[in-house]
Amino acid sequence: MTTFGSDHAYGVRSTVAPLRRVAVRPPSPRGDYTVAHWSQPLDRELLQMQHARFVALLERLGCFVEILPCADDMPDSCFTYDPAFVVPEGTIELRGAKAVRQGEPPLLTAELAELGIPVVGRLTAPATADGGDMFWLDDATLAVGRTYRTNQAAHDQLRALLAPMGVSVETFDLAHDQGPEYCLHLMSVVSLVRENLAVVYERLAPVALLQALQDRGIERIPVPEQDYASLGCNVLAVSPGVVVIAQGNDATVKALRDHGVEVHVYEASEINKGEGGPTCLTRPLLRG
Repeated sequence: MTTFGSDHAYGVRSTVAPLRRVAVRPPSPRGDYTVAHWSQPLDRELLQMQHARFVALLERLGCFVEILPCADDMPDSCFTYDPAFVVPEGTIELRGAKAVRQGEPPLLTAELAELGIPVVGRLTAPATADGGDMFWLDDATLAVGRTYRTNQAAHDQLRALLAPMGVSVETFDLAHDQGPEYCLHLMSVVSLVRENLAVVYERLAPVALLQALQDRGIERIPVPEQDYASLGCNVLAVSPGVVVIAQGNDATVKALRDHGVEVHVYEASEINKGEGGPTCLTRPLLRG
């Protein structure tokens, strides 16, 4: 792990402010990906190569990337967005509902502590939550999905943790869709691109979310059906109007560029087999 040369090296309260520091974890060459329900066959060598190229892209775009060690017994651990959430004061350790991921939150928060980011809270039973159900609507509002992965107890605990920081939690209920074994996160249906623009898969988006975007003057780019399965709704903003998206989402890429967005595409044939896009692969540590 490397050292970030800044007096204030952490803190996030935006989904689109310049991504200055970010943690990633390469996929393990020895993980049991079948137990984590990755699509098969999986080319592990290509998976690692695609991840390395993704990291190189982030670095070219000006992000300082903290590369964490592989976790051989945690096949989903390359998706570093989910186990913990970084807020202005430090890290909130989450508590995964997916059995194969339950060791990830304490591992990630310990590693972030080594990087100088203090733990400011931990979810406790019966709360369960994934970071994929959380994004910043604005600098004082955290949008949180109520899903099969993030339950009401998590919402209650997050409100208690965030209120002293001046952050409110706004709840959005997700559909049953394909059921509890299928991962439908809030960020499966929305990604902010800049302060006034978001890509949205409207068919599964909560009505309250669409209304919240409208109330804030955030324009929507609808993600077409053909791009949803290839994670076209999963877009990582590295700064306002500069984004990264998985290859194979041509219609969404065109729509973004038509709206003046600078789009960078990475190869993701193997990474996508774990149902995780560019936001999932990153744990923002410092934005702004």
